[in-house]
Parts: sequence; structure tokens; C-alpha cells
Amino acid sequence: MKVGDLVPEIIFQMTDGKDHQLSDFKGQNIVLYFYPKDDTPGCTLEAQDFRDHLQDFTAKNAVILGVSKDNEKKHQKFREKYCLPFDLIMDTEGVLSEAFGVWKEKSMYGRKYMGIERSTFVFSPEGVLLKEWRKVSVPGHVKEVLSAL
Repeated sequence: MKVGDLVPEIIFQMTDGKDHQLSDFKGQNIVLYFYPKDDTPGCTLEAQDFRDHLQDFTAKNAVILGVSKDNEKKHQKFREKYCLPFDLIMDTEGVLSEAFGVWKEKSMYGRKYMGIERSTFVFSPEGVLLKEWRKVSVPGHVKEVLSAL
């Protein structure tokens, strides 16, 4: 994905229990954020920051969608524990992660492994990619996304 591209037509499931495509949200700005794992420190802070600024995003006609490879049970528990008012996408097969180029080799304590690189993508109401952030650092990121809208 690169700025100017249209939303990909990929079917995915969300915590609302239904199949969706990003084009289902045309007419709204879409904030699609990828994060490594539910209920980990950085991912929790990011989700809480999006939650705490939901009214600001709503005022800018934006829908927030979080994406990780966690399953529905983990997503529901994460949403309930932190009162997240937006849906999370189950990308258990990594189809969206691959399409957006966020499935990357990572390294921790000298051990290499594959995982989601924290990234955010903003689409216009017409479904055009307006802005992307890769290798996101959580502090201040949500305010940066709001400013871009």
C-alpha cells in the first residue's frame, strides 16, 4: 500500500461477528491501525489513547479499526477489559497484514521472529489512502493521526 491507493477489497471478520471489507466504511474517514498483540503494554496504551480520543475522531467523521492476529476470544476480552468502543479485526491468517506490508521480521534479545510492525493508515471517505505511519511509537501518535485528519 502507498499513498493514493484505494482500499483493498479483502474480506475480514470483526468483533461485531460479521464479515466486512474496508469499502463498507466508505463515506467515512477510516483509521486502520495494526498492532502486535492484545493486552500487551504498548498495544494497550495505544488502544486506550484511541478510545480516549474517540469523540475527536467521530467529530472528524472517522471510524477506528484495530488489527492484530489475535482471535475473536482474545479481542473480545481485550475490548471488555479496557472498554474499547471500536471494533477490532481478527487477522489470524495475516491476509491484511501482508496486504499492508506490516508483517515483518523483528528481533528481540537477538532472537529473530515474524510479527506485526505497529502501523497506522488513514483513508479518505472515498477510500483513498491519505497517510501512513510505519514503525509507530505510541506516545503522541493518536494526536498526530487526529492532526492529519
